[in-house]
Formats: sequence, C-alpha cells, structure tokens
Amino acid sequence: MNENKLLRNKLILGVTGSVAAIKIPCLIEKLLEIGFEVRLVVTDNSLNFFSVDTVSVPVYKDIDEWTRWKKRGDPVLHIELRNWADILLVAPLSANTMAKVAYGLADNLLTTLVRAWWFPNEQNIIHKPVYFAPAMNTLMWQHPFTHEQIERLVGRLHWKCIDPVQKTLICGETGIGAMAEVSDIVNCLKQELNKNLF
Repeated sequence: MNENKLLRNKLILGVTGSVAAIKIPCLIEKLLEIGFEVRLVVTDNSLNFFSVDTVSVPVYKDIDEWTRWKKRGDPVLHIELRNWADILLVAPLSANTMAKVAYGLADNLLTTLVRAWWFPNEQNIIHKPVYFAPAMNTLMWQHPFTHEQIERLVGRLHWKCIDPVQKTLICGETGIGAMAEVSDIVNCLKQELNKNLF
C-alpha cells in the first residue's frame, strides 16, 4: 500500500433481533480477516441469539449509553461511535429495527447511532457508507411496508442493501428472507474497503 494512503477500515457492526444473529461470531471473524477493525453494537433482542462472550471485539449495549454519561460535558457514546467509524453494517436487520430506522425512531443505542449517522446532503461534506442485510420471514419481506422502508433507506439515505436469500427459514417455511450468506456480506464490505483507500 502506498505510504500516503490511509486505510479507512473502522467498521461498526449493528446487530438486531433476528435468528440470523447466530452468524455474528463467524461474520466478525471474516471481517477481521480482511482487515477491518470492528466494534459491535447490539440490541437487547439480538442477545437472545448469540452471546457476546463468543466474540473478540468491543461490544456496546443499550445500558452503556447511560453508564458512561452522567453529566453535561461527558462523552456521548453514540456520537463517539459515529465519529470513530468509517462504515456501518447492520446485519442482520430485523423487520422491527428496519421500520424504526426508516422512520427515524431512536429508542436504543443502535437506532440512536443510526439517527445521528452521516448522510449525504449539501450540509454534510462527510458521508460514511451504510450497508444492511435484512433477515425476516418471507411474508414480512414481501410486505408492502418493507418495500416502502427499503425505498426510504436506499432512495433517501443512500444505504446499500445486501438482499436476503431463499432457503428454509427457522419457522420451517421455504422462501426469501434469510440473511445473505456471510461470504456475500464480506465480499460487499471488501469492495468498500478497497474503495476507501485514498
């Protein structure tokens, strides 16, 4: 790598309450292998599907927002995380959290981070990319609300969707809605990492 180039490789992985969260330890391992520095932001519901003890990166939970901040002037965690990161990946993105972020709700650490994230407009000279990998039941994926929400995220905020795949889902049904394979997610992020050499 050219000595004058800087590697923009600081990635926040946001994890929401989908059974696909069982793949998080593997996803983190692969992201580290290709050169990302990873910090994990989890929702409370995501912890029903994996243990933070199985990962080797810093983990931030909802409670951390308030245990770190006691008075005016103290660091604000979601702002610190936003400023630290070069890229945000939300995987899996559940139907519930998708609806929240598409309409601007900020009721936990992850959704507050998303609401405070850089987005492209005339005032923001900084734009940091966001990728998301939806994971939900087939009928949830096909629901008209889901497509409206994706249009808001992709069309208005310029997020990049890593489409779900067809397989037998945890409910026993076969259809589209499963989170993309870890290898496909990693390949998307690897391309972004290569673009971020400047």
